[in-house]
Amino acid sequence: MINKIADSAAQAMAGVRDGATVLIGGFGTAGIPGELIEALIAQGARDLTVVNNNAGNADHGLAALLKAGQVRKIICSFPRQVDSYVFDELYRSGKVELELVPQGNLAERLRAAGAGIGAFFCPTGYGTELALNADGSPKETREINGKQYVLEYPIYGDVALIKAEKGDRWGNLTYRMSARNFGPVMATAAKTTIATVHDVVELGALDPEAIVTPGIYVSHVVKIERTATQAGGFKKSA
Repeated sequence: MINKIADSAAQAMAGVRDGATVLIGGFGTAGIPGELIEALIAQGARDLTVVNNNAGNADHGLAALLKAGQVRKIICSFPRQVDSYVFDELYRSGKVELELVPQGNLAERLRAAGAGIGAFFCPTGYGTELALNADGSPKETREINGKQYVLEYPIYGDVALIKAEKGDRWGNLTYRMSARNFGPVMATAAKTTIATVHDVVELGALDPEAIVTPGIYVSHVVKIERTATQAGGFKKSA
């Protein structure tokens, strides 16, 4: 009998190894799998490459993982915001590497990994520093129909940590509003996908047309309690 419901976040996180590439869903504070990040901090895996839309807020969530010294490199689109002081300090002191990727490219590189696409040409970043490799060498470019494109490669993950709204024991997932963001593409791009849900429902309770991430992409489902903050990461209005 297929049952992907984990007893705890700690149990689901047990297999994460040092040096892993970890894809973490979230857009700002929306859809951040906070409980899974806390479990990863407690688990202690180090030398991680983290892929996320940004580089953490304040000193919680992804920022807490950075502060714990477990991240070697971060791949993201928006590394700096008003409360990104943890990342700022680590980056300026040379303690964490940064690969800056435009948001659309980030999503497409993840999608390409899940779709089995070896590489793709994209116009974004052509003629800028974003068209350079980490060592400063230029990325491959090509003119197609009179327009210049940059060759981009997929981003594969060893583990994806995502936040969903509902799931069943087969791992089928639905999401809530903007909490959906990078979760679906990250689930397809990783060898192991761990998802939190607020509700575990019986098989067949989820409308097949509403399932965004099929269970074939999910390894573990962890049920978490709903707090005063909604699943999407925004405070409830009075």
